[in-house]
Amino acid sequence: MAEVILANVTKRFGDHLALDNVSMTVPDGSFVVLLGPTGAGKTTTLRLISGLERPDSGEILIDGQTTKGLTPAQRNVAMVFQQYSLYPHLTVRENLEFPLKSPMLRTPKDEIDRKVKAIADVLQIGHKLDNKATALSGGEMQRVSIGRALVRNPQIYLMDEPLSSLDAKLRADLRIELKNIQANLGATLLYVTHDQIEAMTMATHVGVLHHGRLVQFGSPREVYEEPVSIYAAARLGLPRINIVPAELFAGAPPRAAFMGLRPENIQQGSGEDSLVQRVERLGDQTRLHLSCRGQSLVTVTDPHSNLQSGDIIKIQPHNPLYFDADGIRLA
Repeated sequence: MAEVILANVTKRFGDHLALDNVSMTVPDGSFVVLLGPTGAGKTTTLRLISGLERPDSGEILIDGQTTKGLTPAQRNVAMVFQQYSLYPHLTVRENLEFPLKSPMLRTPKDEIDRKVKAIADVLQIGHKLDNKATALSGGEMQRVSIGRALVRNPQIYLMDEPLSSLDAKLRADLRIELKNIQANLGATLLYVTHDQIEAMTMATHVGVLHHGRLVQFGSPREVYEEPVSIYAAARLGLPRINIVPAELFAGAPPRAAFMGLRPENIQQGSGEDSLVQRVERLGDQTRLHLSCRGQSLVTVTDPHSNLQSGDIIKIQPHNPLYFDADGIRLA
């Protein structure tokens, strides 16, 4: 596996600035997740590393070697797209075997058989090996697409929302399997998703992109607890962080315009009176939707709470985050 370095990479598509002077190091053996809304530059980053696009400026290095002039095949990366990208006339087995039969790899047949069986078992498609790709469900086709990348031994795996088309249970199962496979192989994996649960549970590092700029890079816990801006804070956490005027509660520092409160950091106590507008009982937790002095807040409480809509409770903030008028975190 390999370290991947982006050094001052910029990419434009006509008048659209897709990546703006991005510098980032994907450590060897890491599981890096890129977060951001549509248009933030996540997929463009994958396509630049894979060689499907070329940067306008800057440099990309894989395992210390520049990628300038290298074709996608010469870069030894494996990419999984959001679309299935299978060969419809081939069986599942033949689709999985295809990358291993490349003249560049020269994989022995017994090794091909072993790898295909192992990956098919992990992805729960062993019973489908002799089916044509066109006879599969959407979820099964995506598992084959993931498996086709996993059977190889590339320097880096690039995955563009590979679990988005799967049902909730299979998505949860494959989150665990992908993380286990990545850890066991010591693989370097760069993964794009909108799902913050995937980011929190799978990633060793999270990169937050905004309009083509990398605004924060760190561990999921670091980005969650120490976000550099309101934008970064909103990328992780479910329910989302509450952003309210800084003066809603006492104790705001100078220059603070906004206060950020994670739902778990709003505690019942001796503070402001708040109206319970709605109660969501989710089994393992209860979410309270509150109105406090005209501001809406969401907090979590005891799953066995007897609170009902219309109740009045007192709340107080714990470990608030403060931001200036531009949404930048105050130290």
